[in-house]
Amino acid sequence: MAGHSKWKNIQHRKGAQDAKRGKVFTKIAKEITVAAKLGGPDPESNARLRAAISKGRANSMPKDNIDRAIKKGAGESEGADFSERVYEGYGPGGAAVIVECLTDNINRTVADVRHAFTKFGGNLGTEGSVSWMFHKKGTLVYSREKITDFDLIFEKALEAGAEDVKDEDGVVEVICAPDTFNDLKDALDKLNLEADVAEIMRVPENNTQLDAEKAVSMQKLIDWLEDNDDVQNVYHNAEMPDQ
Repeated sequence: MAGHSKWKNIQHRKGAQDAKRGKVFTKIAKEITVAAKLGGPDPESNARLRAAISKGRANSMPKDNIDRAIKKGAGESEGADFSERVYEGYGPGGAAVIVECLTDNINRTVADVRHAFTKFGGNLGTEGSVSWMFHKKGTLVYSREKITDFDLIFEKALEAGAEDVKDEDGVVEVICAPDTFNDLKDALDKLNLEADVAEIMRVPENNTQLDAEKAVSMQKLIDWLEDNDDVQNVYHNAEMPDQ
C-alpha cells in the first residue's frame, strides 16, 4: 500500500471484502488457527494471535467464528495443516508486490501465484527480491467522524508507543512498531474507539508511479490474488494515477 494513497487502497480492499464477507472470515480464521497452533490459544501470551483476533473484530467477524478457529489451532478440533509462504515479484510497470499465503498445498499455491503475475504483465521473483523495499508497521485506522477529541487520541497514542498519528483524507491513522501494536490498540480501545482497520502491514519505503494502462492491469492482479483462497494479504508500492 503506497504512500499517500494507502488509505484509498485500504478502502478499496475493504469494499471488496465487504462484498465477499464469508471469504474474508475464512482467511482471518486461517490466520487465527495458525497463530494459536504456533503460539498457544491464550491471546494474552500470544501477540500474533491477539493481532489476528483484532483483525477479525475490525472486520466484524462473529465471536463464535473466532473461538472455533482458536480451538482448531489448539488441536481441539480437526482441520487442515497450513503452511506459511511469502511470494515476491514485480507487477505491471515494475511495481513491487508481496503476497502472503497460508496453504495446505504449496505446489498449487505457487502455481496460482505465478500464473497471476504472468497473466497480468508481471513476473514472480525470488525470495528477498522486493521485501527489502518494505517494513512492517502496526496500523490502526479510524474514520474521522468517530473522533471527537483528536488531541486526546494523539496524546494516548504517543504514550502507548505510537510512532506517528496522521489526520488526513477523512481518517485518523496511527502507526507503530509491530511489537507495540497490541498495547497501543488496548490503550485506544479503552477510549471506546472501534478501529476500521487494525493489523500489522508491510509498508513500502518508496512508491512506483503507474500510468493509467499499467494501473488497470495492476488492479486486476491485486484483485485476482486477493480472491485466491490461499492468499492472506497482498502488499505493493504502486501509486495509481487516479489516487
